[in-house]
Amino acid sequence: MDSEQILARLAEKMSGAVLSHDTALDGILNIHTSREQIFPLLQLLRDDESLGFHFLTSLCAIHYPENAGQELGMIYHLHNWAKNVRIRVKIFFPKDDPHVPTITTLWPAANWMERQEYDFFGVIFTGHPDLRRILNVDDMDVFPLRKEYRLEDGTRTDKDDRFFGRDGHVGRSFD
Repeated sequence: MDSEQILARLAEKMSGAVLSHDTALDGILNIHTSREQIFPLLQLLRDDESLGFHFLTSLCAIHYPENAGQELGMIYHLHNWAKNVRIRVKIFFPKDDPHVPTITTLWPAANWMERQEYDFFGVIFTGHPDLRRILNVDDMDVFPLRKEYRLEDGTRTDKDDRFFGRDGHVGRSFD
């Protein structure tokens, strides 16, 4: 099964669900869809016998603050074990509306992965059975992996940046 066969099957079963696609440098097909289509598209990829992407390898959130209206995104990594084919499915959405549907009903293993992305990026997985922080303290009011936060504590006085190859700006962000 190659990329063209996957895209043809998706066009046949869910016309218009694939907004765009490309092939990454690693040869993996990237499919871009909308937030509204993500759940039915992932379900089709899993349940269709000719596609057979039964394994959710991982999912991860991303933050591109310069993409107005699409600052946050989710990437789902799927694997068809029988044919040894991998794909990525991506969606983007505004950080002011960080809601996406949970996929825990498709893959129960997504439970902890979604909790992690909520914890670090603030993505709210609608319908998640137990969406709460998993690694950070419960009363934390920020999402630390968003690029809007400093990489270092600017109040530190115990460190001399000269010893780290920097020009003396304590707490400078290297975005």
